[in-house]
Amino acid sequence: MKVNYQTRDGRLSVELEGDSQKDIFQEISRFQEVFEESTCGKCSSDNLRYVVRNVDDNLYYELRCGECHAKLSFGVHKKGGGLFPKRKEGETWLPDRGWVKWNPKTEQNE
Repeated sequence: MKVNYQTRDGRLSVELEGDSQKDIFQEISRFQEVFEESTCGKCSSDNLRYVVRNVDDNLYYELRCGECHAKLSFGVHKKGGGLFPKRKEGETWLPDRGWVKWNPKTEQNE
């Protein structure tokens, strides 16, 4: 079974495949978790871009705001290698849906 799915903002379209409705549901869920973020959690801008940084042969996946330069970091699942937005630190939920902005005065993410 194949399904064509388009993001709410219409920027991305993908063909997802699965053997059952549950498989398709899971595929849509995985896709939405990463690609349906449409506004910055700090300033609500829709000027977002996907960034992959390579630091010492480690890849870091981020969504960055072109207006306020905040970022949403993504982690990689140990099994399967899929991405997920980092919205928690340990057991604590981060403010602004996980979006952080570097403050050079305090040298910390806010």
